[in-house]
Amino acid sequence: MISKEEQAAELRRLAEKEMPSERDIKREILSPHIAREQQHELLVHRIELELQNEELRRTQKELEDARNRYFDLYDSAPVGYLTVSKEGMILEANLTAATLLDTTRTELARLPLSKFILKEDQDHYYLRRKQLFETSDPQAYKLRMVKKDGTQFWVTIKSMLAQDADGGSVCRIIMDKYFQDSGGV
Repeated sequence: MISKEEQAAELRRLAEKEMPSERDIKREILSPHIAREQQHELLVHRIELELQNEELRRTQKELEDARNRYFDLYDSAPVGYLTVSKEGMILEANLTAATLLDTTRTELARLPLSKFILKEDQDHYYLRRKQLFETSDPQAYKLRMVKKDGTQFWVTIKSMLAQDADGGSVCRIIMDKYFQDSGGV
């Protein structure tokens, strides 16, 4: 990785290489009172800014491409992804999770995940979430979920501990529909 000083020196070298000819400089005179050195510095600075602008555009394109890849990977995944707080509140959800629960991602945000878990399975979910935060050991289990209309369905939950942007602990959950007619927790 090159330092900021090295980047600045390289940028200046490139700007001076792009410096217009003497004839072009005369055309670019801003005021007859500005000294030749100042004109030179202004032109070099302008070229530096143009080069920086090109670099910013390139970086912006790379970020846009990365965001599109993230969308494909996260939102279009065949399984539900959730980020849940230590208290059990849904912080983030992908489109698949919202579809599985027959709701929107906006409606999911800041709701307790337990709201979508069958009452008989809520203790199991609570104990597994508690164990995850206490031991940091990934968890895998099955439980029954409930859609808004009351329809029940089985899911396989895989959860692991992660850190949020502030360094706090959160639970990352993969939720996959489990096709089973009956069974226990």
